[in-house]
Amino acid sequence: MILVRAAEAEVLPASGVTLFADTPATDGHLTSHRSVFRPGKEGAPPHLHHEASELFYVIAGSLRVLTGETLTTLNVGDFLVVPPNTPHAFEAAGTTDAQVLFVLTNAKPRFDYYRLLERVYRGEADPKELGTTSTLYDNHYVDSPTWQTR
Repeated sequence: MILVRAAEAEVLPASGVTLFADTPATDGHLTSHRSVFRPGKEGAPPHLHHEASELFYVIAGSLRVLTGETLTTLNVGDFLVVPPNTPHAFEAAGTTDAQVLFVLTNAKPRFDYYRLLERVYRGEADPKELGTTSTLYDNHYVDSPTWQTR
């Protein structure tokens, strides 16, 4: 059993990420976190995972999501699964924060990726470092004309 109490979860305030359980703690089954996305600020640029499926559950607000070449808006209570090798991106939609629970299955350990992202947000790491970790975290950035013209 894995239980993470709210008061015990690691919070990365600059990036809006709260870490729950990573693959080492789940015997490799999943990694999970919650993210808060501010309106007008991109949540994640287009990317894909070769191994992991990514599950989205919207807790508050609305989330604009690219899956393949399709743009969809998810609202409170909506659930989405993005299979491996599917380009996707996401950001808050509307004028309020979007809060989303993420679960990645068949994933590589990811918490250090979010810690690196936190350092990038705080100006303590070069954003180019994210691109050098693609294989390590199974997070591969891709181009998307659909996302660019949204």
